[in-house]
Amino acid sequence: MRATTKFRVAVATIALTVLVSLHAACAQDAVVFAAASLTNALDEAARLFERQGGAHAKISYAASSALAKQIENGAPADLFISADLDWMDYLEQQHLIQTSTRENLLGNRLVLVAPTDGGSRVEIKPGVDLAGLLGGGRLAIADPDTVPAGKYGKAALEKLGVWNAVKGAVAPAENVRAALAFVSRHETPLGIVYATDAAADPGVKVVGVFPDDTHPPIVYPAALTADSKNPGAARLLQFLGSPAAKAIFEKYGFTVLAGRKGA
Repeated sequence: MRATTKFRVAVATIALTVLVSLHAACAQDAVVFAAASLTNALDEAARLFERQGGAHAKISYAASSALAKQIENGAPADLFISADLDWMDYLEQQHLIQTSTRENLLGNRLVLVAPTDGGSRVEIKPGVDLAGLLGGGRLAIADPDTVPAGKYGKAALEKLGVWNAVKGAVAPAENVRAALAFVSRHETPLGIVYATDAAADPGVKVVGVFPDDTHPPIVYPAALTADSKNPGAARLLQFLGSPAAKAIFEKYGFTVLAGRKGA
């Protein structure tokens, strides 16, 4: 084979290798661990991102606490979106996220829900007779010891001075969507969830809104994990702060923050 021909073959081979590598990079799924309350909105945002040429997102939804522990134990996630600052702080303290990518994406509201055919409007104020409203039933709430929605709920009830009256009636759930399902299926007469969850389930109605000053601000931070080298995941995180994603999140009732940590 002539030298010129060999050179051309070599160049073509290198070019093909580069193209294959680029295709593999583009085709690599972005593995996302996200708080359960984001399910509907994030699914829609991820579909739009993919339609616009972005990577396919493989999203696992669960309680932020469970997802953070999975990342700590080596689960291969690219992007983590928590429903509170505490679990993102936990991973940051262990150097398990890329701190420079951390953003405060979204905000939410905490509400009291009842099945659509039960419960009347409740004024959420100090001393509210929540135990009486339960009528011997149980109060659905995400695990108040570990899950963000439950922690927010417990903080609000403590601030209102009614936690001790209802803690024996709490029906703890593994995440906020599970708490929502308890109410939707009439397994409990009342539940504490996010406003966005209530809007996503036609089986429940909002009967009360917790004042913002009764609990810490509800903030959803997002960050790439320390081990992620997936460019598709980095682009997805950037997309989640875009006007197109903002419109989706607002449609589902979230407040868009889109700011770096501390901003």
